[in-house]
Amino acid sequence: MSTTNYITEDGLQKLRQELEHLKSVERPEISRQIAEARDKGDLSENAEYDAAKDAQGMLEMKISKLENMISNARVIDESKIDLSKVQILSKVKLKNLQTQASMEYTLVAEAEANLKENKLSVGTPIAKALLGHKKGDIVEITIPAGKMKLEIINISI
Repeated sequence: MSTTNYITEDGLQKLRQELEHLKSVERPEISRQIAEARDKGDLSENAEYDAAKDAQGMLEMKISKLENMISNARVIDESKIDLSKVQILSKVKLKNLQTQASMEYTLVAEAEANLKENKLSVGTPIAKALLGHKKGDIVEITIPAGKMKLEIINISI
């Protein structure tokens, strides 16, 4: 059963580039390693051969996963995003009501999540709690350290 992956055009392009790299660079390299290990003789006691075959299996699994993500990708039109409520691709400015700290996150698909760039996956507990809420709403989120209250200060793109 496949699920639809909502993604930006930029995110889809990065997935395609990664898939192309895996197929054109990584796959031939692993094939070369397997052939090299096979040439060394007895395969039943050849650790290099076993390691290369394991790496090949992992690579093929990763390629399959990327192909599945790309085939089920639906590109989101940023011009049609409703700024009245939090949804995927919304940039949300939040205020932690306990610490008074402000933070800003862009809610993105799982494949595009990157905390260094303040891109938060819509599958995280914080993002799930924010989805559908409006500017000014106070959202209570359960995190491992307890409960946290966040106020939505602004929603933008």
